[in-house]
Amino acid sequence: MTNKSFPVGFILLGFSKWSFIETVLFWAVILLYTMIIITNSAIILLSCADPRLHTPMYFFLSNLSFLDLCFTTTAAPQMLSNLWGPDKSITYTGCAIQLSVLICLGVTEGVMLVVMAFDRCVAICRPLCYTIIMHPQFCWKLVLTAWLSGLIESVTQSIITFQLPFCTHHHLDDFLCEVPAFIRLACGDTSANEWQMIISVDLLTMLPVALILTSYVYIAQALQKLQSDEGRKKAIATCSSHLIVVFMFYGTVAIVYTDPKNHFASKYGKFFAFFYTLVTPLLNPLIYTLRNKEVRDALQRLLRKGVNTQKK
Repeated sequence: MTNKSFPVGFILLGFSKWSFIETVLFWAVILLYTMIIITNSAIILLSCADPRLHTPMYFFLSNLSFLDLCFTTTAAPQMLSNLWGPDKSITYTGCAIQLSVLICLGVTEGVMLVVMAFDRCVAICRPLCYTIIMHPQFCWKLVLTAWLSGLIESVTQSIITFQLPFCTHHHLDDFLCEVPAFIRLACGDTSANEWQMIISVDLLTMLPVALILTSYVYIAQALQKLQSDEGRKKAIATCSSHLIVVFMFYGTVAIVYTDPKNHFASKYGKFFAFFYTLVTPLLNPLIYTLRNKEVRDALQRLLRKGVNTQKK
């Protein structure tokens, strides 16, 4: 039986099957969310405050940090509410908004990683033309393209998802409103929705990963011709940081979204969702900060400036 009126909303089962770990996860979410706010805000602040970081690379990195902040902020409050007490409910409107925003931000971040790979490819393969190609207007166009891609996918996927014939119990086996959970909730034929989602996931994961790997093939060829060892090491450090972020993001998303009714995805998908919702947004700035000397130096300059200001 189905019900299309949605008088109550949905029940997010979350980790209720493992109630003994809910308290631990609650405090873990608070800790991770606090660190995400601090680290990603620091990247944005440094990119804006330090003139030496006013380059396309850090412009895109600050946009990635902003996306991570928004993505986690969309999910974390609901997760905390879900983990804290017995009330696991969420209104239909709240669930629809969360689903739409998460899809938009997730797709935008995926496209942004492709843009960052293109930026590194131009910087290493065409260094003399880099400032001409990656001028500010073009960088803004790339960022707007990423956001437009996310918006289009969000509107399309949300409309298709909420046309499913949901079962009357409205129990979502997740702690967030995500498309795979809605497909598992449906009490009718979902093959068309599954195929549509598989095609979307292929286009938004396999194609971007293929473009990123292609750019790194050109980067590897350019690095072989690079004479400076210091320049080669710097390029490798920057590119390896980006690749780590790419595989963390696309790997976990593919596991959850590629086959929503797969036993492994349906049983453990929420743990991978927990990873790309909270762990990946925290690791992104840490990976770039710890492996990037320019960011560490900018942080030290900002701290010294703050100490000197207080002394005066």
